[in-house]
Amino acid sequence: MSDLPAVPDPREMRVSNDDRERVARVLHDSMAEGRLTVTELEERLDKVYAAKTFGDLEPITRDLPVGQQTNALQLPQPAPSAVSRIGGRGTSSAAVAVMSGTDRKGVWTVPPTFTAFAMMGGVQIDLTEARFEDAETTIQAFAIMGGVEIFVPDDITVQVNGTALMGGFENRVQDQIQPRPGAPLVKITGLAFWGGVEVKRRKKKGKVKEIEE
Repeated sequence: MSDLPAVPDPREMRVSNDDRERVARVLHDSMAEGRLTVTELEERLDKVYAAKTFGDLEPITRDLPVGQQTNALQLPQPAPSAVSRIGGRGTSSAAVAVMSGTDRKGVWTVPPTFTAFAMMGGVQIDLTEARFEDAETTIQAFAIMGGVEIFVPDDITVQVNGTALMGGFENRVQDQIQPRPGAPLVKITGLAFWGGVEVKRRKKKGKVKEIEE
C-alpha cells in the first residue's frame, strides 16, 4: 500500500468569481453570435453561478467553439513535484557509529527528527532518494572524534546551524539551494567536537552522480 499523496485532479479544484465571469462572457458572446438562444443563455448562466469546481464549469461551454478558442476555463496546473517527496512513515530515526561506520541512503523516509551520532567512526546520510514524513525535518548531527556526512539533492531547502569545537561544521550548499514552494525544509543542527560534520550537495549528470566538493 503506497503512502504517496494523491495528486488532485485540476477539475476538482474550486473556481473563483473571476473564473465564473470569464465563462459567463463566453456565453453572452455566443448568444450574440446566434449560437445560443436567450433561454439557453439563462439556463447556462444559472449553472455557471452555481458552479463550485472547474469540473462543474467545463460542460457548460463544451459545445461552443468560442469557449475552446478563448480557453475560458484556464484549468490550474498540478502542484509542483517537490511535494511528492513529502508523506509516509519514518523508516529510521537514528544512525549511530562508534568506532565503526554506518549509513542511511537509497529510498527511505526521514522522520520529523533524525539523529546522527559518530564517535571515532563515520556516518553517511544521503537524502537524494529520500522521502520526508513532514514538510519540515530536523537532523541532529553529533561528531566526536568522528565524522558525519550529509548529502542533499537540489530540490530541497536546507538550513545549517551547527557548532564546532576543535572541529568543523561545514555547510557546502549554502547559497546553492534556493527555497521553492512545496519543497521539503531540512534543518541541520548539532555539534562537532574534535570531529567534522559536512553538508554537501549531490547532483546527477546523466546517469553518473557526482559530489560537489
